[in-house]
Amino acid sequence: MAIVLLVSCESHYVPKPKGYNRIEMSPSVFRAMPDSFPYLFEYPTSAEIVKDGSWISERYWIDLHYPAYNADIQVTYKPVKQDRAVLEELLKDSYKLTSEHGVKAYSIDESVVKLPNGMSATLMELSGEVPSQFQFHVTDSTEHFLRCALYFKSSTENDSLRPVIDHIKMDMVHMLNTLEWNN
Repeated sequence: MAIVLLVSCESHYVPKPKGYNRIEMSPSVFRAMPDSFPYLFEYPTSAEIVKDGSWISERYWIDLHYPAYNADIQVTYKPVKQDRAVLEELLKDSYKLTSEHGVKAYSIDESVVKLPNGMSATLMELSGEVPSQFQFHVTDSTEHFLRCALYFKSSTENDSLRPVIDHIKMDMVHMLNTLEWNN
């Protein structure tokens, strides 16, 4: 006598919800810039100083490269030399570079902040699928002009990168708060 047992394995497919990349971040630890630059600030130990890779070769232009995040803070410096026309041109270029992201940006929020050293800096935060999400420029209006911009070398969408963007943005604010001119 044979008994046939029919068992139905019914499984209910439930799609997984959309997820985000898991990004491990530890609190930033900072170190001082080498004193061979006309600007000095503390930058994170998770970043390394590399020569600027742009087609323009300027002596004090560097990238602070974050290998773990495939991100760079592009640091550009120009002497003003007490020339008001030079300063105006540098400020115009800084705003122009930021506004070029307006094609993809939902918004560009600009704010002026007072730094502990008495200087003022202009911060620009860009929203949307833009290549640079945070930028700033600062000047003493007579001798120095410094501009920094965050860029990712990744096609990952900015909403997935938001924790890293916020983390590096805080590093950039720390850089500003520790900025000194090395005359």
